[in-house]
Amino acid sequence: MKENSTAPDAILSTPYVRARRTAELLSQSARWDVPIIEDERLREKEFGIIDALTSAGILDRHPEQATFRKSLGKFYHRAPGGESWCDVILRLRSLSDTLRLEYSGCRVLIVCHTVVVLCLRYLLEMLNEEEILAIDREHNVANCSITSYARAQMRDGKWTPELFNFFAPMREAGERVTNESDAPVASR
Repeated sequence: MKENSTAPDAILSTPYVRARRTAELLSQSARWDVPIIEDERLREKEFGIIDALTSAGILDRHPEQATFRKSLGKFYHRAPGGESWCDVILRLRSLSDTLRLEYSGCRVLIVCHTVVVLCLRYLLEMLNEEEILAIDREHNVANCSITSYARAQMRDGKWTPELFNFFAPMREAGERVTNESDAPVASR
C-alpha cells in the first residue's frame, strides 16, 4: 500500500543492476510500498562494437563506423551488434502500448537510461528526428535526473514534460553532478 498520494502505483525499471538498485533505493527512502517491475524494453541502447567508446574512441578504433555514423546520422546508425535509435523507439512503442493498457489511470515511475529517456520524449511529445537530436545536442542527460509528465498537460495527444533532466535534489544532497566532455584522441 502506498504511504502517500504522490507515490507511484508501480515502478518500471530496466533490468540493469545499477538502475534496478536505484529504483529500490528510491522506493525504500520514499517509503513506497509499490511493485518494482523489470522490463527489458527499458534497457539502454545496445551500442555493439562501439560500446563504452567516446566519439574520439570510435574514430580511433573504428573509423569506418565513425564515417558510417556521420553518413547515416546518429538516429539511424546501427553499429555491428548494436541498435539504432529507431530500434530503441520500436521497442518503446510496445512499452507505450503496455502503459496504456495495463497502467491506464496509474502513476508510473520509470527508471531507465539516457537514450531511452530521449526516445521516450520522442514518442510522448510526438517529436521529429530533428527536434529530438537538437534536445540531445543541448543536454547531457544526467545520472539520476528526473523527467516527468502529467496527464493534465497532454494536448492533442502530445505530452509536455513538467521536468526534464532535473537533478537539483542530487546537488542538495551534496552529490557531485558530472558533465565530462569526450577525451582527446590518443596518439599511436
